[in-house]
Amino acid sequence: MKKIDLFMIRSFIGQLILTFFIVLIIFILQFLWMYVDELAGKGLELKVLAELLFQFSLTFVPLSLPLAILLASLMTFGNLGEFLELTALKSAGVPLQRIMLPIFIFASCLAVASFLFADYVLPISTRKARTLLHDIRRKRPELNIQSGTFYNGIDGFSIKITDKDPETNRLEGIYIYDHREGIGNTAVIHADSGYMTVTADESGLILTLFNGYAYKDIEEKNVPQDKRKYPFRRDRFSEQTMVIELTGFGLSRSGMDLYRSNYAMLNTTQLTFFIDSLSGRYMIRSEAYFDEFSRTKLFTPGQYFSGDYYHYGDTSAARKLKDFNCRAAFDTLSFQDKSTSVNRALNLARDGTAFMIEKSESLMAEAKNLKRYEAERYKRYTLPIACLVFFFIGAPLGAIIRKGGLGTPAVISVLFFLFYYVITLSGEKFAKELIISVPLGMLASTLILLPLGIFLTYKATTDAAIMDAETYVLFFKKVGAFFTGIKPEKENEDTGSVT
Repeated sequence: MKKIDLFMIRSFIGQLILTFFIVLIIFILQFLWMYVDELAGKGLELKVLAELLFQFSLTFVPLSLPLAILLASLMTFGNLGEFLELTALKSAGVPLQRIMLPIFIFASCLAVASFLFADYVLPISTRKARTLLHDIRRKRPELNIQSGTFYNGIDGFSIKITDKDPETNRLEGIYIYDHREGIGNTAVIHADSGYMTVTADESGLILTLFNGYAYKDIEEKNVPQDKRKYPFRRDRFSEQTMVIELTGFGLSRSGMDLYRSNYAMLNTTQLTFFIDSLSGRYMIRSEAYFDEFSRTKLFTPGQYFSGDYYHYGDTSAARKLKDFNCRAAFDTLSFQDKSTSVNRALNLARDGTAFMIEKSESLMAEAKNLKRYEAERYKRYTLPIACLVFFFIGAPLGAIIRKGGLGTPAVISVLFFLFYYVITLSGEKFAKELIISVPLGMLASTLILLPLGIFLTYKATTDAAIMDAETYVLFFKKVGAFFTGIKPEKENEDTGSVT
């Protein structure tokens, strides 16, 4: 059995290394596809680009490992079944669970290593990758300005363009708001079209504008308010060149403290500390809001509520709410006092409603922020668990389909991983939006796929033909016979005729 165990582990490790790097390369290519517009044309050095790809590749390791284990398990046991090695082991009296045991132990070690990697390496690599990407984005700002939105990355200016030609870099509908004086939108430049480039030393941004006008309010100093005339200046131009000084837009490296409190860049100990702090702050604010609402909105000033009693001032006299007849007290008032009371009650109700809406939105934002940290802490444990879940799916499924290589196993693995990924993302989103609890949202994929893995292991142990089409045809015939009352046709084993 020791030789068989070593043979199984050697077969699995080779497939695992191959599939792991294939999956990792796919994730890196996906990253490049998403950020190619922000990386192209920045004049980045090869060392900087290699560092960026290396740091982001480390962030993809915890997600790549479960898929690699699934695919490697399918290929390993598929090869054993295809070359009848699995049949030989079962004929020798070795059960499937015993054959799976060495790879299960190895996968468990990988799961533990995945947790340690996600807890100690992943936060640091994520912070370095995001910080470097932030620095790259600030380099050559003319490439970051998108059409239809205001760009505020240049100090003292707010720039908006209506349309941008990606091939010629021609800009249409340019609006430039100069805020360097800090007195609002007093200087505005509008042009029908133009071009935007950076100087050779990257110290200035050159704007070549066509067919527009410049508007500027002239501030009157030392003039009384009632005598001001609010003069302004308006210039038209057919072509104008504008140079904006750029500072800090080269690839200046930011410190590691840029994202130090982001939930994705903390280990479990730090996440626990943040969760305790945010939970305490949430409870304190909830109690403070309720106390403020009770004292200022729910009851009249000088009167507060405790239990079933109204207390007035500092006296101990109290009256139970059930003994107070609001209708009888209202009937004793005059018509004018009734109208005044109703109006005052409506105003208090509106104030109370506005107060509750404002404070509830504030508490909702606090709760969503807290759930982000809780979901991230659960994610550190769910990804290692996914390694074992995918092993219990891949190993028995490979023994059932008996197909090795990268063909059929790759297709099945991608389908299972997409199913897992969609459920995981949906559960995480629902948990962060307070729709479901965080444990249920983060463990949803595990709760769905683990029973499937147990079922496949049972079927593979009993040599069930779940991949045989005739099995499903016979099943649906029996179902149809149950509902229609017509017995399915049977084939005569001796003559082959149908009766």
